[in-house]
Amino acid sequence: MRAVTALSVAVLASSGVGHAVMSGLDSGIERVDPFKDMKNRPEAGRGLNILLAGTDGRDTITEEQRQAYRLGGKPCHCTDTLMLLHLSADHSRVSVVSLPRDSYAMMPPHTDRTSGEEHRPHPVKLNAAYAEGGPELTVRTVEKMTEVKIDHYVEVDFTSFMETVDAVGGVEICTVRRLKDSYTGLDLAPGPHRLDGGQALQYVRSRHLDGTGDLSRMQRQQRFLAALTAEVTGSGVLLNPVRFREVAQSVLGSLRADSGFTTERMLDLGKAMRGFTPASAEFTSVPVQEEAREVPAIGNTLVWKAKEAKRIFGALREDRPLADHDSARSKATVVDVPPEQIRVQVENGTPRQGLGAQADRALRATGFGTSGQAVDAADRATARTTVLYDPRWDRSARTVAAAFPGAELKAAPGQGGTLRVVLGADFTEVHPVRAEDPPEGATGALRGDEVTCPRPEPAGKA
Repeated sequence: MRAVTALSVAVLASSGVGHAVMSGLDSGIERVDPFKDMKNRPEAGRGLNILLAGTDGRDTITEEQRQAYRLGGKPCHCTDTLMLLHLSADHSRVSVVSLPRDSYAMMPPHTDRTSGEEHRPHPVKLNAAYAEGGPELTVRTVEKMTEVKIDHYVEVDFTSFMETVDAVGGVEICTVRRLKDSYTGLDLAPGPHRLDGGQALQYVRSRHLDGTGDLSRMQRQQRFLAALTAEVTGSGVLLNPVRFREVAQSVLGSLRADSGFTTERMLDLGKAMRGFTPASAEFTSVPVQEEAREVPAIGNTLVWKAKEAKRIFGALREDRPLADHDSARSKATVVDVPPEQIRVQVENGTPRQGLGAQADRALRATGFGTSGQAVDAADRATARTTVLYDPRWDRSARTVAAAFPGAELKAAPGQGGTLRVVLGADFTEVHPVRAEDPPEGATGALRGDEVTCPRPEPAGKA
């Protein structure tokens, strides 16, 4: 996530300034050679592929930051986050694929950078590639697993991430549920929040919130990147050379990158991406199997779903979008409980024939489980649509009510897990809803404008 942050700010911000502002900044980048002596690499495709590595390096954080943001753990000197970013050949789309750090990986033969010991191929968790062989082994391992040729490598640590977020004035994120992680200290109530650098670091690091560990953490990292993109493109950073240089210095100060990824190269890319917005980016994670694979001396590892992973990386190689995006999805109301987990019985409380069947079909189309058989309500003169629910399923009730704006919520103790919707004379249509995070096991991609906070409509627009 920190690598993505650095790259996105450097590339996006460069689109609004000239080479004069960029001069001198290149010297702040530490250079690495991740492609040294590499052989038998994948064939190059169309577009540009960048491996983004966020390490758990914390050597430059202050004691105050260490205490405030729970950064006192011992670093493993491995990759905390890995993302593969693909910029399309026409510069109209960026695809970001998160690679789970606990993925089962077969390490290629190599020399251990610490001990000098020669290693034969052996199974590891993906994030261990950096610990054993640094950027070079990380690139080799990812290329072998994905069959995608990597053109550039970028790496950032904790400090650069926090300074970058602070330099842009913070980043706004939204959540529909409380997020509390005692390990990182994150504690956010439902609603919008503007996070400073330290709070943002807590947000993207938290993995003890809902039992899904690193998988939901990757989704929050993607949501944060989309929000950062919206912040940079809409806050005036691009048009203010002074602010831009401040941001760029914060980003590049602790950035590591291959020698070919110069600030001149970033500037050229930025100019080509002038029309870039959150909707231009799409995000997904490599789907993993439900059952982990136990590896002796390593522990549980996550095994990629072969068919879905092949489809994702094939799309990158062929410069295709990761998914077809429904423009209506971005207009859907974000809800706490996924509609796929809720069962609904529709009752027609009006004299209009077929209204119940219409609502039942619309609910199924937006993801709800329905009985498929709408019935007539006892009262056929209901004025206001009502959602009846057992208090034990109050969160699900709020999700259903979001599909019927203006509906009345009415508790019905003992009703059980199936919610009842009694259509009233005020009913016109079912409003689409969607979960904040994709359903578990989903393989589709989300667009950047689908995971950012809703923007207010311009004045005078209906």
